[in-house]
Amino acid sequence: MRRRRFLALSAAFATMGASAAPIRWQGRALGAEVSLTLRAPEAQARAAIGDIAALLETVEAEFSLYRPSSLTKLNRTGRLRPSPMFRDLMKKADTAHRLTDGLFDPTVQPLWDAQAKGHPLPRHLVGWDRVEQGRSILLGHGQALTFNGIAQGYATDLARDRLHALGLMNILVNIGEYAGSGGPWRIGIEDPAHGPIATTTLINGAIATSSAAPFGVPHIFGPTAPRYATVSIQADQAWRADALSTAAILADAPLLQRLRAAEGVHRITTVTTDERVATL
Repeated sequence: MRRRRFLALSAAFATMGASAAPIRWQGRALGAEVSLTLRAPEAQARAAIGDIAALLETVEAEFSLYRPSSLTKLNRTGRLRPSPMFRDLMKKADTAHRLTDGLFDPTVQPLWDAQAKGHPLPRHLVGWDRVEQGRSILLGHGQALTFNGIAQGYATDLARDRLHALGLMNILVNIGEYAGSGGPWRIGIEDPAHGPIATTTLINGAIATSSAAPFGVPHIFGPTAPRYATVSIQADQAWRADALSTAAILADAPLLQRLRAAEGVHRITTVTTDERVATL
């Protein structure tokens, strides 16, 4: 589900005794602002930041729509022999598609392109079931993919896992979505139209927020009109929170309840266009 996600999350640090001030780093990847907050000795933190910067370069080379990548090659040629990382994200996208009854669908990229050009939306090109996944990935005629509803969360998980592997356990990663460990980290959730709506505490997990039309232009495509202005999901993994919050903008009440009961999902916060906030 393609949309330029309006993710307005502000993080504030909980009081953590007399520990040293955290090391912070900012950058950009996958069209999003990136930040790392690390509580670790400075030399260890600085070395880890360099490692994460290299990791994000690899992620961009696989999934970016804004520069030449494996994804742009697939969209241009209709076929790709995927890397293990690309295949892994395809598998997670397939899981999200099934969990959301098809509302999460990466084949909406042609709709986004048509909208940007002011053309009629070619909805006949949408259909995840027409994407062949064997040794190579094959798209149907005219199809194109976007991972903008899952790639930022996926990159957030990769960065968190890499930092853990390097021995850093008290961290907050933001690559369009948040993932943290240690903490606790206080996360504020904002709706683009209504401002701050809730706060939550992140200790070991992730949170992602999606909004339907933050600048007055639809950013989430589906078979129905958006049912919510903003949805925030807290889960074990950022890719799951990212993809499910995208689809949940379109979900009816029964599907929203099923998403709340899904493995690894801990909390769903919804905001309607008339500012009604609910938490599941």
